[in-house]
Amino acid sequence: MSLAEKIDDVLLLEERDTQGVLRLTMNRPAARNALSMALMAEIIAALERAEDDKETRVVVIAGSGVGFCPGHDLREMRRDPSREAYARIFERCSEMMQKIVRLSKPVIAEVHGIATAAGCQMVASCDLAVASEDATFATSGINVGLFCSTPMVALSRAIGRKAAMEMLLTGDFIDAPTARTLGLVNQVVPLAGLRQATDALAHKIAAKSMAAIALGKTAFYRQIEMDLAAAYAYTSEVMTRNMLAHDAEEGIDAFIAKRKPVWRDE
Repeated sequence: MSLAEKIDDVLLLEERDTQGVLRLTMNRPAARNALSMALMAEIIAALERAEDDKETRVVVIAGSGVGFCPGHDLREMRRDPSREAYARIFERCSEMMQKIVRLSKPVIAEVHGIATAAGCQMVASCDLAVASEDATFATSGINVGLFCSTPMVALSRAIGRKAAMEMLLTGDFIDAPTARTLGLVNQVVPLAGLRQATDALAHKIAAKSMAAIALGKTAFYRQIEMDLAAAYAYTSEVMTRNMLAHDAEEGIDAFIAKRKPVWRDE
């Protein structure tokens, strides 16, 4: 499906390029890409399709208009101020964030403008993030009497505890260089070169063995929640399985023979 065919939708899907990079662009520019229930549902569905598509190797999530994402659509939330409605919103958001983490393919956030509250949570949930120099980040719910408890889950796993608590308690914005220093983003580039930098990173990863990346991404998020001994026991088993895979044998043989490996993604 081409980008042009999705122009009226809340999520634009660009056909994966020749390297297997699929681009998802949040498309609610009038609302600065606030996360409505419909947008979150579309992102979840797109990630599920990406999981099943063998030709998709890397996913990029970006935003249209002036910024990446300001978090939840507060106007939508206040239309039904019931416990049940709020629970549905946060359950769907949590499902979406976990889909990003559990996807076997790497997910890169391409960030410009603001990324606040659940928008900042999305950046923290993605495996990697490239930000433009104008990007700013905050967990600013505290400023409207709402502690960013669900964004806290991703943020506290992406950056240090005291830095996360400062963002959560103050609601203050941090700029892109500070976000890079804290580990929230990987690269900061001029706005004009944002897509180029994101694509370069995505293509570099897409050239690797997808079998090794899928195994490694799953292992990364599992081991980080374990104690040291359990993590080493688990990853030792993962490495053993990895060594027995075709692509590991091919990669090592290619390295020894000083030739380029030919991946079978298995």
